[in-house]
Amino acid sequence: MSQERMLIARRTFLAGLNLSVGGLALGFFASEAEAQKPTKESSGSKQQTTHQVQELAAPGLNPNVYLHVAPDGVVTIVCHRSEMGQGIRSSLPVLIADELGADMARVKILQADGDKAYGDQNTDGSSSVRTIYEEMRRVGATARVMLVAVAAKRWKVKPEDCEARDHAVFRREGKETLGFGELALEAGKLTVPKPADVKLRPRSELRHVGQPLPLLDGPAYVTGKASFGADVRLPGMLIAVIARPPVVGGRVTKFDASKALAIPGVKRVIEIPAPKPPYAFQPWGGIAVLAENTWAAMRGRAALDITWDHGENTVYDSETYHQTLLESVRKPGTAVRNVGDTEGALAKAARLVEAEYYIPHQSHVPMEPPVALARFEGGTCEVWAPTQNPQAARTEAARVLGLTEDKVQVHVTFLGGGFGRKSKADFVSEVCWLAKEAGVPVRVQWTRDDDIQHDYYHSVSAQRLSAGLDASNKVIAWRHRTAFPPIGTVFGGPAKPSARDLQQGVLDLALAVPNVRAEACEAKAYVRIGWLRSVYNIFHSFAVNSFIDELAHDRGEDPRDVRLELIGPPRVATLKELGIEQLANYGQPVEEHPVDAGRLRGVVERVTEFSRWKDRKKDGRALGLAAHRSFLSYVGVVVSAVRKPDGRIGIDEAWVVVDAGTVINPDRVRAQMEGSIIFGMSIAMHGAITMKGGVPEQSSFHNYKLVRIGEAPRKIHVEIVQSEGRPGGIGEPGVPPVAPAIANAIFALTGQRIRELPLSRSIQV
Repeated sequence: MSQERMLIARRTFLAGLNLSVGGLALGFFASEAEAQKPTKESSGSKQQTTHQVQELAAPGLNPNVYLHVAPDGVVTIVCHRSEMGQGIRSSLPVLIADELGADMARVKILQADGDKAYGDQNTDGSSSVRTIYEEMRRVGATARVMLVAVAAKRWKVKPEDCEARDHAVFRREGKETLGFGELALEAGKLTVPKPADVKLRPRSELRHVGQPLPLLDGPAYVTGKASFGADVRLPGMLIAVIARPPVVGGRVTKFDASKALAIPGVKRVIEIPAPKPPYAFQPWGGIAVLAENTWAAMRGRAALDITWDHGENTVYDSETYHQTLLESVRKPGTAVRNVGDTEGALAKAARLVEAEYYIPHQSHVPMEPPVALARFEGGTCEVWAPTQNPQAARTEAARVLGLTEDKVQVHVTFLGGGFGRKSKADFVSEVCWLAKEAGVPVRVQWTRDDDIQHDYYHSVSAQRLSAGLDASNKVIAWRHRTAFPPIGTVFGGPAKPSARDLQQGVLDLALAVPNVRAEACEAKAYVRIGWLRSVYNIFHSFAVNSFIDELAHDRGEDPRDVRLELIGPPRVATLKELGIEQLANYGQPVEEHPVDAGRLRGVVERVTEFSRWKDRKKDGRALGLAAHRSFLSYVGVVVSAVRKPDGRIGIDEAWVVVDAGTVINPDRVRAQMEGSIIFGMSIAMHGAITMKGGVPEQSSFHNYKLVRIGEAPRKIHVEIVQSEGRPGGIGEPGVPPVAPAIANAIFALTGQRIRELPLSRSIQV
């Protein structure tokens, strides 16, 4: 059966199930998931290209690029961030609609193309709410102010005598009511007020914020109507798969295309030029096979007889590099944090406790491997891609094609997961270059093997922590050395973490210790390094939380009590206390999002209460604790380790407490925390990309394992701290405490201390 017939059968089957979940969004939002999908009938043509522009330029009120109120009362909201299952299309529009006073049953959502007019569109860094919370509220508030102004003028009253709610403007004293549609045309003629003149609603008037909300796109997912990257089709398009260099920096020395071209369906074999460092988001190079279908392209690639020059990175061997990193952290590095005289205090300490920690490379492995479709004609290019960063994709497409960005249009499809992988625009670079070269629409399809063997890997890390204790066992000195090739190396940066890199769990670690020092150590990069969900927090949290547990057991005390002692009393930790001159702070002002020791204490106290930590020995449970601040949120995790009947060790229960400030959509927060447990378990128990001769030794799920359903905890409990503070991140902060909590629980169960991941190298899991 052809791929096309299989796809139709799958979608028809799902639609025929008539699942009850299809009713979740009814009476709440009107989804445009299906409307934005090009089909053979529409030819993916200008209907898709101009759909968004036409909607917002139509008659009515259009005060900004995000919102339009039509004369029939329909409110259209543009979601400028990418939807990858985290529910951003079900959260940001709620915020805007609540501030406007719209009835959500009359709201329609459009997905934004890549365009600088929207500001930052990068759906990464857990930034989609925390960085634009007030900005998005102001989007709705601006339209509300303009609608109220028209109603007040008609009734000859002051605007403050009017109220916008339930999709209409009401006169406070009287029964007069005017629907949004009745006011839209006249409001659209007003001068848009300045931001300073727009007053936001009291938090109590945001009716849906913080309340359970349906997942807007849920029905489209379960009925097969949702359009992902590989679902987009254009007439005459070819499918490309690429034989990329096995080693980063490698190049083709010769190849024979004849066998590939002899395979039915294969149309072209094209060599892609090898990139030069810094690699950034350039095409990887290699040989592309273009065919009428994916299977033919894959068979064609397998038939290529390629001779490679692997280049200088063949020296990369994980076992050797492991020792190189450990040697790096055993020597002094560059100081990035300094309080008191740490070296002197360590030298005079009554006792010294030290430990080294190691975490290997990780791969992103989103459910949907990278894919993109491009059409180049008439000096312009149109792209469809599941991208987390459509503006970066647009910039890279323009660079590859030698065009100005206004000649490139990037349409964002749904993403089948991202985890940071789809913020990189390399797969868009490849498809744009090939579409221009081939002269027909081209879809580049990555396989799972491609995805794992040509990833922007999460960095490998070694860390050495030292603590000096006085005669009463009090910690008087803390030194943290860390070495990892930073993400900046892929853009030509130095082979040493910067202070900005170390904001993640090193510089922003609140410690009530009189002498604290942190050092960044050398680490050369041999592969492309990229951000992965929670980035450097993963290995910093593993080291810090594991070390605190070690200190507690060395002192013969409760890890919870020692952790709270090291955090110190509730307070805002100043830059002076932290021993730094500035803190990148995930792009937000420290004054608005300080390092709050009280909030970190709070999640520790609550998660241990939540899990009945004090009763663990009486109950015969082996529990592990960890807590971490990242992306301006605070998360505490406790997990329970058990020995299974077959002798293997598993995690049977987990408790999570998250303090993320104001929460728009609690259901999505719970889902993200639950997903973080599984994601963190995969890193802790199985995750490892290892290199031999510069080539990744893993290629698919048989040797790059993820946690399966049989390994998942039987229960994951999530509690959200109620807060009206500024929003923090959600998608990433749940991950960092998971691995150390697991390692600490396993120590509690077995007495075996684990300082290197994955656990599967040391124990049976």
